[in-house]
Amino acid sequence: MDCLYTLQVERQELRAATVEGHLDYSFASAWHPDGRSFATGNQDKTCRLWDIINLATPVSVLKGNMAAVRSVCFLSDGKFLVVAEAADFVHVCNTKLNYEKRQEIDLFGEIAGVFLSPDDETLYIGVSNWIYSSLL
Repeated sequence: MDCLYTLQVERQELRAATVEGHLDYSFASAWHPDGRSFATGNQDKTCRLWDIINLATPVSVLKGNMAAVRSVCFLSDGKFLVVAEAADFVHVCNTKLNYEKRQEIDLFGEIAGVFLSPDDETLYIGVSNWIYSSLL
């Protein structure tokens, strides 16, 4: 059964749109800098890319390796999308090549989140581990 993901207009608390496709709870979302598309991350181990012109089906579905997608963010120029799973994997996807070409960062530990420096030169990955926590 599909789960609904609702876009709200914050100031007026009106429903702008609803997208369907994810199979569980969503944890993350990010707008592309162009303002026309966005990404959602979900417990179903996928990141889905949406175009606001046609919300009936996602533009692309990126599958994670082993865990829920908990964090997503675009570089300020929109050329790359960073997708972090709950544990062990962060994917950096090329938006110009339909998200198919991607680099995978494989680490050990639960991922607390990802953050890009304002100049997009540095990707920070927060790692939560009950013995050794770290920032990569």
